[in-house]
Amino acid sequence: MSAKLQAIQCDITTMAVDAIVNAANTSLMGGGGVDGAIHRKAGRELVNECATLYGCRPGEAKITKGYNLPAKHVIHTVGPVWRDGTRGEVTTLDFCYRNSLQVARAHGLRTIAFPCISTGRYGYPPDKAAKVAVDTVRAVTAEHPDAYDVITFCCFEESDLRLYEELLLEA
Repeated sequence: MSAKLQAIQCDITTMAVDAIVNAANTSLMGGGGVDGAIHRKAGRELVNECATLYGCRPGEAKITKGYNLPAKHVIHTVGPVWRDGTRGEVTTLDFCYRNSLQVARAHGLRTIAFPCISTGRYGYPPDKAAKVAVDTVRAVTAEHPDAYDVITFCCFEESDLRLYEELLLEA
């Protein structure tokens, strides 16, 4: 059985899943956008646990509890800052998805929600980021067909939702 891949428009902090993925910064101590929203809703305990992780490098993934979130866990990953597409951005973004799914698999987490990693302040073009996200998640779920139940691409903007929906329709 292969995982169901879906895209929805919603606030990722409302998702009652095994894990939501946080588009974090390298300190893991909270910031703007998705990262700030997750930290605010999860509460002070998330900051305290993140302090024990000693940061995270781009492409890596680390896990914490979800605390006051409906999600049981938060998988923190640091996406690449977009420069011009020739400085390893695609590889780093690919690692964000692969490593997040590997962490989920290692912890037996079967329902995972991803935000649009790196498309905010980090400037990754949304269409290019969506393509990396969908291609990578498809590849990982094909490699591990029994590891996941549902992978959700959580889009805050309707324009992002349309990008993901189009990509998910492709075979």
